Amino acid sequence: MANTEFQSEAKAIDNLAASYEELRKEIGKVIIGQEDVVRAVIISLFSNGHSLLVGVPGLAKTLLVSTIAEVLDLDFKRIQFTPDLMPSDITGSEILDEDRHFKFTPGPLFANIVLADEINRTPPKTQAALLEAMQERSVTVSGVRHKLPAPFFVLATQNPIEQEGTYPLPEAQLDRFMFNIPLDYPSYEEEINVVKGTTTVQNYELRHVLTGEQILHYQQLIRKVPIADNVLEYAVSLATKTRPNTERASEAVNNYISWGAGPRASQYLVLGAKCHAAIHGKYSPDIEDVRAIAKYVLRHRIVRNYKAEAEGITEEKVIEGLF
Repeated sequence: MANTEFQSEAKAIDNLAASYEELRKEIGKVIIGQEDVVRAVIISLFSNGHSLLVGVPGLAKTLLVSTIAEVLDLDFKRIQFTPDLMPSDITGSEILDEDRHFKFTPGPLFANIVLADEINRTPPKTQAALLEAMQERSVTVSGVRHKLPAPFFVLATQNPIEQEGTYPLPEAQLDRFMFNIPLDYPSYEEEINVVKGTTTVQNYELRHVLTGEQILHYQQLIRKVPIADNVLEYAVSLATKTRPNTERASEAVNNYISWGAGPRASQYLVLGAKCHAAIHGKYSPDIEDVRAIAKYVLRHRIVRNYKAEAEGITEEKVIEGLF
């Protein structure tokens, strides 16, 4: 029985790897370059996590997310966060209908993929409403709980340059995001292709590769992927090493980090490694899979101290020192 079960799960992982390749090709028709970003977004979606995209304006963050939603045949909504946005603007509210009864009108959070654009531009009250929805997969309006559709995936964006008039997310809320994905400028060759593609008339025919039901199935499959004890222990030790003044902390962590990653980082390192292995057709993750996604998981969970900032030591440099 167990052998048959393994064979069916192995076949499902083969299908997942094939689906990922198809997804990559379809998305590549519209999005030039940014392959690491696309892979990280798909891994967090298949792992049932949420992601934070950090990059300067004009790097096609919105286009990337809407393209992924279209290729996945999912309902997509974009919320532009502004200082006057209220929680009811995103969750929905109750209105009086023609029969003078209160009726709930769903807000833009009721979608499969939600792009929360410039999340740090809106006050903490609205940020909290979004983060509660991310965690609970539901919203409560006038004491009534409304379940959000499944799959439900939030991609929030932040502009790392402008910090004036913004409301930075506290560390406890950043911890709700599985990945922190940095977007960089395209290379010279990629930018030439981007400009060629966007300054002429081009009609892209995008195929729907996966349905919402298949994604839910793959999210369950990722959790069933077996992981060897030594790989799981490596993932947990990576997270524990980031905590200053503990027995596993390295000298660099004690010197440059004021706050380390919590247990959620260990969980996401394991889930992310399982998914990274599965999309590459492997039936179980190894240490390389953990390392491949470690920066995305740990980057926003460690807090540098003033000494690190003064010496120009980045979070990435500290994380690399842990490998």
